[in-house]
Amino acid sequence: MRIASIDIGSYSVRLTVAEIRDRKMEIIFEKGRITALGTKVKETGLLQEDRIKETLQVLKEYKKDIEKLRANEVVAVATEALRKAKNSQEFLNIVKKNLGIEVKIISPEEEGRYSYLAVVYSLNLKGKNCVIDQGGGSTEYIFGKEFNVEGLTSFPFGIVNLTETFFKHDPPEKGEIENFLSFLENQIKKIKTNVDNLVGLGGTITTLVALEYDIYPYSPKEVHGKKLTLEQIKKWFENLKKIPSKERSRFYKQIEDKRAEVILAGIGIFLKTLEIFEKDEIIVSDWGLREGVIVSKILNKNHS
Repeated sequence: MRIASIDIGSYSVRLTVAEIRDRKMEIIFEKGRITALGTKVKETGLLQEDRIKETLQVLKEYKKDIEKLRANEVVAVATEALRKAKNSQEFLNIVKKNLGIEVKIISPEEEGRYSYLAVVYSLNLKGKNCVIDQGGGSTEYIFGKEFNVEGLTSFPFGIVNLTETFFKHDPPEKGEIENFLSFLENQIKKIKTNVDNLVGLGGTITTLVALEYDIYPYSPKEVHGKKLTLEQIKKWFENLKKIPSKERSRFYKQIEDKRAEVILAGIGIFLKTLEIFEKDEIIVSDWGLREGVIVSKILNKNHS
């Protein structure tokens, strides 16, 4: 059986198609496009016309891919931008009418649970876990044991709003870095608890793995399951904080132009998390929400 999973995020729209055999899941196709659907949603409360058009174009392209790969089922989920926008329903209606795809807006709790399931399933983790799912506008800390989620904290900060709030100069000044790190410390220490494994998700931490292990072009298989030490994360933070954002992607081919502006804030989140949780290393996952939606289906079949 083949399942296609689409994640319509605030920043990017991604597609995963997986083959399910004997309760095992093999990814056969993946694609991602930046459409920035969440642009100006915070100020206007609305999805912008041009962003809707671009997202629909990408979804049309994905529909062709799904048909070519003969997927038996399509599951589409949407997150923060569509949770917030007043015209979300109109967008969902257009997608349903034009493409026949039913999109479900999921809560931060569901989003966290799916990401957690993807991580535990693919990395075969034992013991107590804390999965850090770091995004553009929020960062989720999901706690659990084996396949059971035991708690979730969603912080209203991510790489985009932290960069806008704290870094007024480029590269940031010493005082800006200090204020940024002390803000993170005060937030993250509220949720400190003893865990066996820390796992990081999102474009910042996977880019760090690509930098540290010199992976280029990006390869999900090479990145997934790799570890980064606190020292390695510190080294990249110290290095990149001195470089103007425009130069970062010139110096390092692994950093995309758009990510270069916000990567420092992302590294800071993981740096402070390891320090506060008193851990020497973090496991990195390329799997997340899209894969978790499919894993959830496999697990439910097992229990039914």
